[in-house]
Amino acid sequence: MNQPRIKICGITRPEDALHAEAAGADAIGFVFVPKSRRNIPVEAAANIAAMLGPYITVVGLFLDAARTDVEAALSAIPDLVPQFHGQESGEYCDGFGRSYVKAIGVGNGMPAADELQRYQRASAFLFDSNVAGELGGTGHVFDWDVLRGYAGKPLVLAGGLDENNVATAIQTVSPYAVDVSSGVESAPGIKESGRVSRFINLVRGV
Repeated sequence: MNQPRIKICGITRPEDALHAEAAGADAIGFVFVPKSRRNIPVEAAANIAAMLGPYITVVGLFLDAARTDVEAALSAIPDLVPQFHGQESGEYCDGFGRSYVKAIGVGNGMPAADELQRYQRASAFLFDSNVAGELGGTGHVFDWDVLRGYAGKPLVLAGGLDENNVATAIQTVSPYAVDVSSGVESAPGIKESGRVSRFINLVRGV
């Protein structure tokens, strides 16, 4: 079993990003969705991203965003990896000329394989507990058994992960990466350093 990468999502404060990096996270995520409690302005996210070292990936979450909004974020944070959570078409996602992560809500079950094949430039698929087309970060776990037999692009596991279940999740799913947000927070958008460190240490120890 390969050791999964770790993404700490829903970053809103510089100190949380810096701690996540120091604790060993591979990526951090910014939420560019106005209705989210973890929403962050692009300018603030760009300032935080500029504080990080060169070997941590910065991801930006979008939900059926206007193309101009995505382009503005990519311009402000040139190395940003887009992560699309809505009903975006393959043509829309592929149209930015770079690889991206496509989030797949499995609240109503797994999509058909041909649906995933529409996202040609996707570098990975993130599976979360929400209903398809809705933003994740609900803190709810889904039945990981629905992922059995999945053999597509790298699998990112999200949905209610925390220090109590992440080891079991990894042993069950063998994901390329795990993505945590509410599971390491004291409040929406406020990361708790001890929980972040414990989560990362648990993943590294599996």
